[in-house]
Amino acid sequence: MTALEPAAAPEKGAGVKTVSLALQGGGAHGAFTWGVLDRLLDEPRLAVEALTATSAGAVNAVIFAEGLRTGGRPGAQAALAELWERIARSAVFSPLASTPFDSFLPAALRRMMPGRILLDIASRLISPYQSNPLNYNPLRILLSDMVDFAALRGHCPVQLFLSATNVRSGKIRVFTREELDVDHVLASGALPLMFQAVEIDGEAFWDGGFMGNPAIFPLIYNCAGTDVIIVHINPIERPDLPRTAPDILNRMNEITFNSSLMREMRAIEFAIRLIDEGRVVDNRLKRMKIHSIEADEVMRGLGVESKLHPDWGFLQELHAVGRETAEAWLAAHFDAIGTDSSVDIRARFL
Repeated sequence: MTALEPAAAPEKGAGVKTVSLALQGGGAHGAFTWGVLDRLLDEPRLAVEALTATSAGAVNAVIFAEGLRTGGRPGAQAALAELWERIARSAVFSPLASTPFDSFLPAALRRMMPGRILLDIASRLISPYQSNPLNYNPLRILLSDMVDFAALRGHCPVQLFLSATNVRSGKIRVFTREELDVDHVLASGALPLMFQAVEIDGEAFWDGGFMGNPAIFPLIYNCAGTDVIIVHINPIERPDLPRTAPDILNRMNEITFNSSLMREMRAIEFAIRLIDEGRVVDNRLKRMKIHSIEADEVMRGLGVESKLHPDWGFLQELHAVGRETAEAWLAAHFDAIGTDSSVDIRARFL
């Protein structure tokens, strides 16, 4: 029995299945992932071996692991709820977006404010080194307060892989649980137009979403299990052509932060095809099984500006959508875990 499984959970032979989770980044939209994790933690038939994550996904993953370490599944659920409540209070994902007039407006209207567009324009003219010379990041305070990184490095109940992008080389860097500190989490979410690059061991890092959102290959190389559940935040497809400037910027953002995942899925599909055709017979390749939890219909209705304004009511709505989506996914696809992919990789990603 692993540290993740509650005392009342059945033995592995009695129906408990092991998966790894891949968590995308997306600012305040990460509250959808909170809802998904909240529901999966309620599922006694499911055990989690590892999490690979980027940006807001990395924050969720670290809090998930710390909650498990200190309080098991209920501890993880409580920690995630506390995280998002504190994000709402501190506006972690929106260091520059609030104005003195925001509090007088309904939440739905605040998420649609033209000021968000002006903020985007301003961020392209003034760098975070100019607008935030002291490099203040409220997420550093929040994470340092909620996570005992030294204890987590010594005893982490799940494997963790957090992605960041090396600014100078353009290569992906994956941080593991053995080296984890607050700087690694901040590096994974350091959007270059909003935050200064995070310096680690003499190298500068930006948001991991450019090169891995999230990275799947650490799960292939380091985990025993072959089932991966990807929790999507950024819609892969949009049926309508964007014509307004905000819609075009939003779609550019989605394509950019899905591109690395699409490339990895192409490689995984190729490996699966080689195995199924009998062209690999020495077990050098693993036949991965891919699953997707997504609510694209909901996410397509949200603009990129809403990722930067974590209103508590909005976060609760996304949490509810995440729980409901995970509930529906478990009902439809739990039996596929351990057997085959529940998503058509070729149709979905290629």
